Amino acid sequence: MTVIDKLAALNITLNAPAAPAAAYVMYVQTGNLVFISGHLAKDKDGAIVVGQLGKNVSTEQGQAAARNIAIDLIGTLREACGGDLERVKRIVKVMSLVNSTPDFTEQHLVTNGCSELLGEVFGDAGKHARSAFGVAQIPRGACVEIEMIVELAD
Repeated sequence: MTVIDKLAALNITLNAPAAPAAAYVMYVQTGNLVFISGHLAKDKDGAIVVGQLGKNVSTEQGQAAARNIAIDLIGTLREACGGDLERVKRIVKVMSLVNSTPDFTEQHLVTNGCSELLGEVFGDAGKHARSAFGVAQIPRGACVEIEMIVELAD
């Protein structure tokens, strides 16, 4: 089953990447590696999901936000690989920033929302190294921001 088939089976439609909100680009490729800039949590209507884990956003809501970010990351990745997601050799690394209170300790569970979807879509190639950090704030008050490094086949 192709990546596009897996996305269709999961009822996922990819959107075109959003325009950068500041002085950066959405991705940079060097050699076979693609570095995808951080993507903020958005709801199905494209509004930023704001809030803080441990205060007014639950772990489950954070996981759903991280899953939505994964969908946006795959959309940006599709553009980076010229529309051919079959070129993805490996999701190398995911870094997740979770807007959380000092006593919240489930950043790793929030980030699973992204990691699990990448595994579903890319199979073994979706298994990646990962970091999940709790931070005091994220731009625009978003509850989660995630960036990704991907290796492409020639």
